[in-house]
Amino acid sequence: MRPISIKKEVYFTRGPHTRKVMQDSPPPEPSPVPEGRIPRISRLMALAIRFDRLIKEGEITDQADLARLGHVSRARVTQIMNLLQLAPEIQEALLFLPRTAKGRDPIRETHIRPIVGILDWRKQRKLWNCLIPVR
Repeated sequence: MRPISIKKEVYFTRGPHTRKVMQDSPPPEPSPVPEGRIPRISRLMALAIRFDRLIKEGEITDQADLARLGHVSRARVTQIMNLLQLAPEIQEALLFLPRTAKGRDPIRETHIRPIVGILDWRKQRKLWNCLIPVR
């Protein structure tokens, strides 16, 4: 009798506890990563929303607790949380700013701080419209 040989492609992926797991089909192609980076002010706006939710849900007691956990000053946490005082459409615009391909972000936190200090949303919108680049 002649020996029989079978050829089959086998693919391995990582399973629980980094064990190798055999699969019949190749792993899916990874989705392409968009070019550039998310602007810092967008990340800070998202962080402010997350902090607010943590406080409201009772997982964190107050901003001082956030400062201790984040190893930052209470003043810095206040600066971040003050972004929540912006008009909702400005907050949304900050969250969805285009990625920065190279160089500095076009809109920085220092540009936003004077707008945050104004309580009237109409005035905030006017200052925001003066700040944003031509669309």
